[in-house]
Amino acid sequence: MLAENLSRRERQIMDVVYRLEAASAAEIQEAMPDPPSYSAVRAQLAILEEKGFLKHEKRQRKYIYSPTVAPSRAKRSALKNLLATFFDNSAENLVASLLDPKDQKLSPEEIDRIHRLIEQNRTQEGEA
Repeated sequence: MLAENLSRRERQIMDVVYRLEAASAAEIQEAMPDPPSYSAVRAQLAILEEKGFLKHEKRQRKYIYSPTVAPSRAKRSALKNLLATFFDNSAENLVASLLDPKDQKLSPEEIDRIHRLIEQNRTQEGEA
């Protein structure tokens, strides 16, 4: 629901706002890759406010923007969109892609952590 409602630039802005937790338009522009003009950032911020993703408060002479959607909810939405778009809604296909040695160079520690997460999930499902 969330990620598919955002353009590429809007997602970039939201990423910056989540990282900084609260920021002015100038701070957001400075932290963006290949940033658009200041007025374009301001316009995008207004759109994100209209869509309900951001809110602002006035501090001295600046508007400071912060997210209205919890990062965990935004992550879940983005992951659902990623699964639907690239992996046919299959977590198995996503994990297989992540584990493909041609694409990923996972360390033994990362593989162990992934294995533990899978085991934790199995244990939790068995308890439910």
